[in-house]
Amino acid sequence: MFSSVAHLARANPFNTPHLQLLHDGLGDLRSNPPGPTGQPRRPRNLAAAAVEEQYSCDYGSGRFFILCGLGGIISCGTTHTALVPLDLVKCRMQVDPQKYKGIFNGFSVTLKEDGVHCLAKGRALTFIGHSMQGLCKFGFYEVFKVLYSNMLGEENTYLWRTSLYLAASASAEFFADIALAPMEAAKVRIQTQPGYANTLRDAAPKMYKEEGLKAFYKGVAPLWMRQIPYTMMKFACFERTVEALYKFVVPKPRSECSKPEQLVVTFIAGYIAGVFCAIVSHPADSVVSVLNKEKGSSASQVLKRLGFKGVWKGLFARIIMIGTLTALQWFIYDSVKVYFRLPRPPPPEMPESLKKKLGLTQ
Repeated sequence: MFSSVAHLARANPFNTPHLQLLHDGLGDLRSNPPGPTGQPRRPRNLAAAAVEEQYSCDYGSGRFFILCGLGGIISCGTTHTALVPLDLVKCRMQVDPQKYKGIFNGFSVTLKEDGVHCLAKGRALTFIGHSMQGLCKFGFYEVFKVLYSNMLGEENTYLWRTSLYLAASASAEFFADIALAPMEAAKVRIQTQPGYANTLRDAAPKMYKEEGLKAFYKGVAPLWMRQIPYTMMKFACFERTVEALYKFVVPKPRSECSKPEQLVVTFIAGYIAGVFCAIVSHPADSVVSVLNKEKGSSASQVLKRLGFKGVWKGLFARIIMIGTLTALQWFIYDSVKVYFRLPRPPPPEMPESLKKKLGLTQ
């Protein structure tokens, strides 16, 4: 599979032009043409000369996708686990708004009744579940972006790039949620039902005995309702925000920015995307939290009972959580790419053929 995708990726418009030339064996000739004696001249552009040793693999290769998946594991697993205390209070606000009236009140009541150790409930399930989700979310996003781009062609990829980001991220999240659902179901039970269980080892047999296999996957449809819009916003908004920041805010081209400067742009774009993600996905998140707590309820029943006002409970906490989460995830994911020297193509530019068609070239 990866070999066929890699073949497509080499002609992909998201690929870096110089990397493509190097792969085809033309990079050295264009950047270092022969001198009068037929011998190659000394390179004039040190940055371009360093590109060959900059990357550890080709864009779209099997190694590239595997390491992108690893980046997803690290970014999603660690960040979600770090925010378990906030997530616990948010879930309790959603399933029992009368008792937990706000984020600060929620922390106060939780600490008073269950102690500090309670804030770490569900951390192992969170790490395992979201690591699997991150593997699929980021790894498959890169795969689907290459596949869909080659289906569209170079010009349409540029013109319809936002739609491409939306389609690729939605496809990736479909599989990511199937991986996440069992752990998410057990985590919510542990966090919102004091005394039910403390570990997956305790929770899983109880859940299976009560509802069978359905207990682990009954929340997958609401998860899709929550996570697919969330991920579509997360990736599309991030990609276009990065593009806008380099175009209108950053005072120099991306190629002239250092790696730390590029990572700062990544973090800012990630936070902006995270705020929109939280708003788009919050109603479904409320339904998932209640659904996983209650036995025998359906998503439509929960939605009807909560009403319009009820599904927005805990939004402020979720904005703080998801904004920070998304920013850190993108920062960590991009840092992993830098560490492993993976290709990180710049924001897409209009193809020359399209510029000619639109009369934008002289």
